[in-house]
Amino acid sequence: MHHDIHGLWPALLIPLTSDGAVDTARALNHARRMLDAGCDGVTLFGTTGEGPAFTTSERQALLAAMLAGGVRPDQVVVTISACALPDAIGLGRHASSLGCHRQMFMPPFYFRAPRDAGIMAAVTQVVRGIADPSLKLLLYHIPGLSSVSFSHASIAALAQLHPGQVIGVKDSSADLEHGLALVRAFPSLAILVGAEQHIAATMLAGGSGSINGLANISPRLMRRIVDAPSQVAPADATLVRDLLALLSIRPDMPFVCVYKAMLAEQTGDDAWLNVRAPLALLDNTEAQTVRAGYRAIGPALANI
Repeated sequence: MHHDIHGLWPALLIPLTSDGAVDTARALNHARRMLDAGCDGVTLFGTTGEGPAFTTSERQALLAAMLAGGVRPDQVVVTISACALPDAIGLGRHASSLGCHRQMFMPPFYFRAPRDAGIMAAVTQVVRGIADPSLKLLLYHIPGLSSVSFSHASIAALAQLHPGQVIGVKDSSADLEHGLALVRAFPSLAILVGAEQHIAATMLAGGSGSINGLANISPRLMRRIVDAPSQVAPADATLVRDLLALLSIRPDMPFVCVYKAMLAEQTGDDAWLNVRAPLALLDNTEAQTVRAGYRAIGPALANI
């Protein structure tokens, strides 16, 4: 495993108040639950955490509150993706100033399929702008959502241009062969997989771990898989499959909303249902179907 980052880092769901403000107290408690369940750390402001929907000041304030609440800087990956590169640089500088050197970056995503040259320029400007010799940057590959793809050529060039600072890739392609190809092509980089069903296979090939959304619901289950990818119990494999099936139990539901509905059912706290526009609450039929599906998984839920 890569020495700069390995293991399980949930893509933290961010709770909101009924008027759409960040619920700092709930967010801190949720992060603590993840750490108490054995996660190596948490990832803030990724896609699962609705990161691009929050302002720079909101993201900086929540990070500062997390650290003030006892989460250590080395237990946080800060996602600094933003539409404007100066905002990403500002987020990175702020995180670095607080000792959070593990960061993740997706280049601006408002132009479709930018060229490698532009993608590499964006990363280079961010690395140089943050100006943190201790920076440990993960390239965030999620083309299905962003249309921004990190090619093997761009990854190799960036790792060579910024040695020790560009340390790996968070692969959210949901394509097992893509993840395995990254592991084979870049044995010196950390490859963290986003698709929960691919964690074991990717780690067995040399992957470093996972940043994923399901860990918000089942951190102990994900921990078992990350710790022993060659010995995943059949019951655990089934449990992952059953939980992921809830994401599509009704058509066209945003996955963030489904995860929040699952967490609301698990915790008994309906404040978790709140999301920030343009996401919208699940309708009553959708929410009740997800919650009933979660309950139907049965006794196995005691072990997640």
